[in-house]
Amino acid sequence: MNELDLTTKIEGLKKAIAEHKDFAGNYESDLAKCEQELKDLYKPVLTPSQLDDIYEAVEEGVNKFDFSDSDNYDKEFGIDYDGRVHFESLELCNHQDLVEMIVEKVSKLFVEAECPEDELDTTEADNHA
Repeated sequence: MNELDLTTKIEGLKKAIAEHKDFAGNYESDLAKCEQELKDLYKPVLTPSQLDDIYEAVEEGVNKFDFSDSDNYDKEFGIDYDGRVHFESLELCNHQDLVEMIVEKVSKLFVEAECPEDELDTTEADNHA
């Protein structure tokens, strides 16, 4: 091959790569969309009103937690070079209490369904007895 042939081939290959990058981007976005649809496929569908109820229940649970109670935090202090005291770290240590308050409020919005697998297990056990 001569220089002109190689230059032409290089330009053709660059163009092909650029075109395939465009296709790859389309494929990647289609793939991400399909993966999200698969994740969402068996999720329960909620109305906007139900989502608002969940939001309000979470908000009520959070508001019930006493963030001003200093016993809810692990605190570490430090001293600056000029002798001033400062917080090194402040960490919420009673986060389980907060979770329980939120779960309590959200749980009141739903009725727990009996699991069909549990019914089958007890029926099969009765049949084998």
